[in-house]
Amino acid sequence: MTGDGIFQLFAFLLPAVVTGAVAFYFFRLHTRNEEGRRRFLLHKDSQKNAMPIRLQAYERMALFLERIAIPSLVVRVRPKSADKNAYEQLLIRTIENEFDHNLSQQIYMSDDCWNIIKAAKNATIQAIRKAGMSESDSADKLREDILNETMEKQSPSATALAFVKKEIGEIW
Repeated sequence: MTGDGIFQLFAFLLPAVVTGAVAFYFFRLHTRNEEGRRRFLLHKDSQKNAMPIRLQAYERMALFLERIAIPSLVVRVRPKSADKNAYEQLLIRTIENEFDHNLSQQIYMSDDCWNIIKAAKNATIQAIRKAGMSESDSADKLREDILNETMEKQSPSATALAFVKKEIGEIW
């Protein structure tokens, strides 16, 4: 093969190699774009299916926070006897049972939101225990003490509920 033949071979191969490289580049670009589109559609579809479940979890936790708010809790859970310690334990057990019933909802919400809900539950229990240390001698007097002590400040449930509402607003 002469130098002229090699030059001719190179002249024929160069456009084929350039065309192949351009085709490979565009094919790879198209494949990546299609993969991204498929991922987006899958994510969109999963969001469409998961969104109602997430909203239901937030609804349930909002209901939980409303139910453990001290004014509604004390009105809803009446003492079974005059023993203030029994009533204090009944209130705490009611809160714990409500919480246990909604424990699985944590997988649908952020860690921050779940931690705030747990803190609200614990703060409510602490407020009940603090009122239980008072000099009251009956369950009815304890109810009054609990209500009087919590009327002056915002309840932990209200603070947590505001955070839940804010987080739901960020979802939309």
